[in-house]
Amino acid sequence: MKEVFNAFPKTRPYLPKEIEEIYASHYKSNREGGTTAASLSQRLEAWMHRKVAMDLARRPQNDMSTLEIGAGTLNQLQHEPEAGPYDIIEPFKELYAGSPFLPRVRSIYSDIAEVPVDRKYDRITSVATFEHILNLPEVIARAALLLKADGTLRAAIPSEGTVLWTLGWKLTTGLEFKLKYGLDYGQLMRHEHVNKAQEIREVLEFFFDEVECSCLGPARAMSLYQFYACRGPRLERCRNYLDM
Repeated sequence: MKEVFNAFPKTRPYLPKEIEEIYASHYKSNREGGTTAASLSQRLEAWMHRKVAMDLARRPQNDMSTLEIGAGTLNQLQHEPEAGPYDIIEPFKELYAGSPFLPRVRSIYSDIAEVPVDRKYDRITSVATFEHILNLPEVIARAALLLKADGTLRAAIPSEGTVLWTLGWKLTTGLEFKLKYGLDYGQLMRHEHVNKAQEIREVLEFFFDEVECSCLGPARAMSLYQFYACRGPRLERCRNYLDM
């Protein structure tokens, strides 16, 4: 077993009370692009959404079954044409409640363990979610087992742990947060982003034979975002990990 797995499941760092009190309103405002920094962030994040949806142009769109991990406000669906059954995993109902995209969703789960094991998908997607998950290897292993034989896990993540990503949020959202609330955005980031990009990559490479990467930036170590297309799930490894 890879040494990186020794860190899992992780524990979320403490969030100071003064940040916890404004957390919900700040998160919703950030997801909706309600501030200048959040609006800029969303324009950059569109790269992740487009990369995840790119495969839909390569085959007939009416036969592609999808499971999205961490669907949030369902904002990925604005980048994807209707392409067959679309299921989501999202524990926070208030995020997608009232979304105009909700009629496109077939099934909603609050945890990946709730998805029937006999329900297989052509594609499993995730945008800016894997960095938040405390038990990431378990989630990836379960996702791999839910893929069809020729299915693909398509995941986009921020380049957490790299210089460019850190500099990016410090000079935008972090600065805006400090000016508005007088608080350290870094504490919120450490609470939310429990996994670095390199850790996520190592987990993906353990459970899949083929892991392709592209970046918004000159290289992974100097990028804002990373996209992974993963094929060939190592089913025995997945089952063994889940049986531990």
